[in-house]
Amino acid sequence: MYGSLFADILGRVRVKRPLVHHITNYVTVNDCANITLCAGGSPVMADAIEEVREMAAVSGALVLNIGTLNPSLVESMIAAGTAANSVKIPVILDPVGAGATRLRTASARQLLDELDIAIVKGNAGEIGVLSGVGGAMKGVDSEGLTGDPVRIAQEFAAREGITVVISGETDIVTDGTRTLLVENGDPLMGIVCGTGCMASSVIGTFAAVCDDPVLASAGALAAFGIAGERAAEKYGRPGAFKVALFDELAALGLRELEQSARVKEV
Repeated sequence: MYGSLFADILGRVRVKRPLVHHITNYVTVNDCANITLCAGGSPVMADAIEEVREMAAVSGALVLNIGTLNPSLVESMIAAGTAANSVKIPVILDPVGAGATRLRTASARQLLDELDIAIVKGNAGEIGVLSGVGGAMKGVDSEGLTGDPVRIAQEFAAREGITVVISGETDIVTDGTRTLLVENGDPLMGIVCGTGCMASSVIGTFAAVCDDPVLASAGALAAFGIAGERAAEKYGRPGAFKVALFDELAALGLRELEQSARVKEV
């Protein structure tokens, strides 16, 4: 059932080629642009406060990523997010490293409080910190959270009125009422820099053509995970794998997504 819904979303992406506005980090900005193209979207990377309002207003989705953070970037994110909210396009927040420093935690919390965020996608530690239950971070890497991640994600989503995604070996996607577990992916995705940021870009691309953030997020993660599986079958080394990851997502067929998505509802 879910596979056919995901294939329909991917088909719409490839027909509409939605513009996905990113304010993201300089470590993975090129990766995020390329994975958006491979998914079927059209990326734009614009963070100057003088233009972010205009760019957000003509985009299909806005992806905010705090991986390389400074106060002026947060100001641009607030401006872009406000413009996106005014035209009712989805805003996706990737709170990279929330919990590692006070600046990152406070900035992620500010974005959640001041903007209408549709989807927040983070690792277990980041979501644990933002949900208030506690999470451990080592730089931008998760060292886990305290408690059941499914329940924590559900309660956080219900309280905030957002869709919460916890990335991991099994990805958790929930709006507090519906919860989907996405089992696609490969361990190599966890040791290549940028795959978390790329996942947020694919989510933004799917969300730009689908008004159901749970389905958009789960579909994006299934497609990205299948691409990871196919890339790992061909290349077992991180560098070659990363290049193949782009190729496999670009080549992913709708039928293949429908048949290979491993998603269950809990």
